[in-house]
This record gives sequence, structure tokens and C-alpha cells, in this order.
Amino acid sequence: MAAGGALSLPLAFLLPLLTALVVFLLGARRAPWLPGIGALATVAAVADAVRHVAAHGPQAYHLGGWMPPLGVELYADGLAALMLAMTAAVGLAVTAYAGPYLHDGHHHQEAERFWPLWLVQWAALNGTFLAADLFNLYIMLELVTLTAVPLVAITGDRASLGAAMRYLLLALLASLAYLLGVALLYGGTGTLHLRQVGELVGAGGPAAVAAALITAGLLLKGAIFPLHTWLVPAHSNAPAPASAVLSALVVQAGVYLVLRLWLWTFPALLSPAVGWLLGGLGAASVLYGSLQALRQSRLKPVIAYSTVAQLGYPLLLLPLAAVPAAAAQAWQGAAYYIVAHGLAKAGAFLAAGNIRYSLGHDRLAGLRGIAPELSVSVLALGLAFVSLMGLPPTAGFLAKWQLLSGALGGGQWPWAAVIVLGGLLAAGYGLRVLAMALAAAPSDEPVRRPPQRLPRRMVAVPLLLALAVYLLGVSAVPALRLLEQGAPEALG
Repeated sequence: MAAGGALSLPLAFLLPLLTALVVFLLGARRAPWLPGIGALATVAAVADAVRHVAAHGPQAYHLGGWMPPLGVELYADGLAALMLAMTAAVGLAVTAYAGPYLHDGHHHQEAERFWPLWLVQWAALNGTFLAADLFNLYIMLELVTLTAVPLVAITGDRASLGAAMRYLLLALLASLAYLLGVALLYGGTGTLHLRQVGELVGAGGPAAVAAALITAGLLLKGAIFPLHTWLVPAHSNAPAPASAVLSALVVQAGVYLVLRLWLWTFPALLSPAVGWLLGGLGAASVLYGSLQALRQSRLKPVIAYSTVAQLGYPLLLLPLAAVPAAAAQAWQGAAYYIVAHGLAKAGAFLAAGNIRYSLGHDRLAGLRGIAPELSVSVLALGLAFVSLMGLPPTAGFLAKWQLLSGALGGGQWPWAAVIVLGGLLAAGYGLRVLAMALAAAPSDEPVRRPPQRLPRRMVAVPLLLALAVYLLGVSAVPALRLLEQGAPEALG
């Protein structure tokens, strides 16, 4: 670990936070260019942090010069750096997309509320990936929740307010469970630092109860089946930029922390039975979410249920982590899948936002004949679905291939079957949507024209996100090498 670390670690948190403050004080109308400048500065800080980790190994930065447990440590290994990079890519795309989306005259009031909330959320997400102790993780998770709930309710209609209230209540329950677990761990170990807790925690009852409470809270925040009930209403009723952020980043933070804590902090508690339990929840999410996506009649709920399904794949790492022949490949596949899903799902939600923005609805039955008018958005949606199906040459294919190879190499046939079946079901709901969009309009209907022309930036951003998934599919070596920096010792 590099002593002192890189200054870019605190900047990755502070820059979006300061931008949010300035935008709030000046107002989005007076300074519409500020979010873009803040986003570019944040991306530059993240790029520098990733460069430091790739070149010199894991980085640590102690705020104020105070060492833990008294001080606050920011820590970035390969996994955290990859999450920061994915968040920066999605964050820059959402910022670019939200500009024309929110300033078209119909969402102008939403813009004043959206920008401070989104920028604080970006800072909190970066803080979540960098926090090195359990209490600061709690603070970052609360900031993520307290910005995500208003983003769901930002339109102010009855459906969005109801979805936001359900999200808030369940998120508070998750936070309470997490905090109770942290209190138990602190009482047993006298520290909250992730590495120090990992060195001191035993396999006894109190530690197991604490780990169970923390995991339950994170699974609820990550919308893993059967704790997913808040996700679909929230993502379906939020505006397109908020839906993209919620699905690509917010819920994945919970899944990321499940992997982070079980592999770095609780490896002594990761028995085969616990691994199978968590892997079983992941498998149930894959199958249940995919089957529900097949039944939906609107585009955004299809993509929202797809999120429930896709979030289950990384959890399949936990039962494979105890199998030496499977652990290394499964680790790479699970971590890479989080990145692939984040980019693809953000592109899919923004493309769906274009369709709803242009047509005024997202009913699947009403998508017939839209391909000539919204060809680029339909293309972006199709490219994103191909990655979610796990077809080459996408990053989704590579990640699923690593998971599948690990499962087969370790003789873990049930998890291999889940991966294959999940890909087939994703093909089912993805091709169903594309078949509707590419079908000719009924002959008895007049030729339709989109009621509103899409700004060029809104057309380009989803396509660029979808293409990025293909770029990561054919040039994965740098990212996979980055994951080797500070990889969990529990995987050998």
C-alpha cells in the first residue's frame, strides 16, 4: 500500500460535493454549465486515482494526517478503483444527458432540484467505494439513500411519491439493521476499521449475528430477492436520468459492499453453508427478476426487473469463493459483471427515457413502428440488451464466461445452470422488446411522428454507453489487471 496515498482520493469525493453546493447557491438557471465542469473535474480526479492504483498498488489517504482508528482513512484497491471508474463514466454520461432532458421547458422545475441531489449522490457513491471503516460506510450509504429518495419523487405525482415513500421506509429499515450490526462488531472488537475488524473478528455467535444484520441491510439496499419490492416502482416512476443512476450505481453499491465485507472483513465467517445461502439468494434474484421482466407490459418495468435479475450474478461468487479451482475466475467475473451491468443498464434506461420522452409513453404494445423514427435509441437499447444476455463480444459475455468457467472448473453445476438459464431468460425479455420496436406499425394506423424531437446529446449518450460495454469486452486486460491490486486474500 502506498503510504500517504494520492490526493485524488479525497478529490473524488469533494469535487462533486463542492459542485453541488455551488449549484445549489447559484441555481441551475444561472449556471447551467457548472454541473458539466464539476463532472469533468471529478472524472479527472478519478482517472488519476485509478492510475495510481494501477501503477503503485492500493492507495490510502488519511484525512488530516490522523491514522485509524482515530482518523478517517480513504482506501482504494483494484476493485474500488474499477467502481470509481465505472461511476465516473456513468456519472459523466448522466450529467451530459440530463442537461437537455431537464431544460426542455417541461422539466425545468425539476432541474433546480435534480442537480444538487445528483451531485451529492455522486460524491456519496465515491465515498462508499473509498470508505475504509464501517461507520463512514454507514454515513455514505445514508447520503446515497437520502439523495436517491428525492430523485424518485422529483416529479411530484402520486405514483412517484408513493414509490419514494416505500423506498424510504425500507431503506431506513435496512440502515437500522446495518447500524445494529456495526454496534455489535464494535462492542466485540473495539474498532470499526475494515481490516482491523477482519483481523479480530472470530467465528462466534455475536460476530455471526452482526454479519447477518449488516448483510440483510445491504441486500435490502441492493434489492436482492426477496428484498426487492421497492425497486421496480422507484425505477419505473423516476425520470430517465434518475432511473439510470439508481439502477447502474445506487443498488450496485449495496451488492459491492456485500462482496467487500464478506471477502475482506468476514472471511472467517464465510462457511460453505453461508456461501450457498447468499449464492441461493443471488440465483433466486436471477430467475425471479428475469421471469417477471418477461411479464411486463411497459418498457421501464422490464428494465427494472432486469436489474433485480442482473444484481444476482455477483453474489454467485460467494459459494464459489470456497472452491480453489473456481475462486480466481469467479472473482474476476463477478467484479467485471458489476461494471458491465452498470454501463449497459445506464444505457438501457437512458434509451428508454428517449422513447418515453419522444412518444409520451413506454407501453410495449405502442412501440410498433418506432424504429425508423428512433433508430439510434432502439440500437442503443438493443446493444445494451445483448450485453445483459451475455453474448460476445460484450463485457457482459466476458464476465459471465469467467463466472461460468469458474463454476464448471470447480464442479459447481447448479451455479453454472443458473448462469446459462439467466442468459436465456434475458434473451427472452430483451428480444421481446426489440421485436416490438422493430415491427412494422399496424396498417390501419396512420404514420406516427414523435411528438417531440430528441436533442442530439440525448440521442448520442445512450449509444456511447452501450458501445463502451463492447469496448470493455474486447479490451478487458487493463481492467482485469487492475483487479489484481489488493485482491482478497480469502481467494488465494
